[in-house]
Amino acid sequence: MNPHGGSVAIVGGRVVPGAADPIENATVLITDGVIEAVGANVAVPYGVRTIDASGHWVLPGFVEAHAHVGVHEEGEGPAGQDTNEMTDPNGARLRALDAINPAERGFADALAGGVTTVVVKPGSGNPIGGQTVAIKTWGRIVDEMIVKSPTSVKSALGENPKRVYGEKKELPSTRQGVAAVIRDAFGKAQDYRAKRDAAASKGDPFDRDPTCEVLVRVLDGELPWCQHTHRADDIATAIRLADEFGYRLIVNHATEGFLLADVLAERQIPCIVGPLFTTRSKVELRERTLANPGRLANAGVLVALTTDHPVVPINFLVHQATLAVKEGMSRDDALRSLTVNPAQMMGLADRVGALEVGRDGDVVIWDGDPLDVMSRARRVFVNGVSVYEWRDGAGVVSSPYRV
Repeated sequence: MNPHGGSVAIVGGRVVPGAADPIENATVLITDGVIEAVGANVAVPYGVRTIDASGHWVLPGFVEAHAHVGVHEEGEGPAGQDTNEMTDPNGARLRALDAINPAERGFADALAGGVTTVVVKPGSGNPIGGQTVAIKTWGRIVDEMIVKSPTSVKSALGENPKRVYGEKKELPSTRQGVAAVIRDAFGKAQDYRAKRDAAASKGDPFDRDPTCEVLVRVLDGELPWCQHTHRADDIATAIRLADEFGYRLIVNHATEGFLLADVLAERQIPCIVGPLFTTRSKVELRERTLANPGRLANAGVLVALTTDHPVVPINFLVHQATLAVKEGMSRDDALRSLTVNPAQMMGLADRVGALEVGRDGDVVIWDGDPLDVMSRARRVFVNGVSVYEWRDGAGVVSSPYRV
């Protein structure tokens, strides 16, 4: 199946490109799944299908930078739970890609909330959880949905891994142990890289180690390190480890990030913040506040918001931005935290996150300001294909299957 549609022009709407000022009464022209033109004076070629967006807002599809949709299936119990392989503290060789079910209900919810790209990550039960993947939220098989694979490597500090392995009475059962597992893994990867490169220079055979190969890509700067961390002391440990091994760090969750906002800004460490719609269900969340994203952004930190779906339903991503604005985040920063920022930090900006020429035709037509909780995503296009529409009081998702 060709995942790209033909030509379509979305005309007459208030276009909010993501990285530029809004344009009134504008047109977004998509050809073969790619944006060909955006502006107020775009000439629509004869015969191109047009969608009238008059009185509506037109935005890029949102990018959810940290979720478990497709690997943690809602309502399926153990049969649909493939988030954590909690049998090995170092799961770098594991891939979320291999566990995603595109038929999972969360993908339809994503479209209803205007989310067209999601970075699916392993869970936080291991110090090193595995490789993440960026995919579109509509498709038949995951291979046809990939934007970038792998996108990063997931790691976890703090309560989750120490609880999982502490219950087994195995290493790591403390924060010391969690950091040691990560440090040992990177030390081994450094040694592996040296031996591999020496063998290659001599033309000698060399036994591959898939776990070390992934970590070498992190050390070489090819893949960022997505670090699950809530508390300020764990954020400091994440920075310490990144300094020691020189990899690109992205702080995930950053619940107490506002306490170190100046440090994160100075070091230019991006933060994926959230989920925000939760209780203080564990000690690590005692400082949870809706003001956190705004405080970080105001300090100069690059911020993306996350639902951590299914912790918070993925279609509530935009509502988290609304309440972040209520608690001090600027409107521009809030919308960027759903579009250009996550695309930039996850290495996806060449394809998604903004309505710009050359990017994928992922477009959402809203019936009002998306930061107004009463606004609704009326129509969603992925790669120029109309995949979701609100009609007759219900959301309808187009089937990717041809039967």
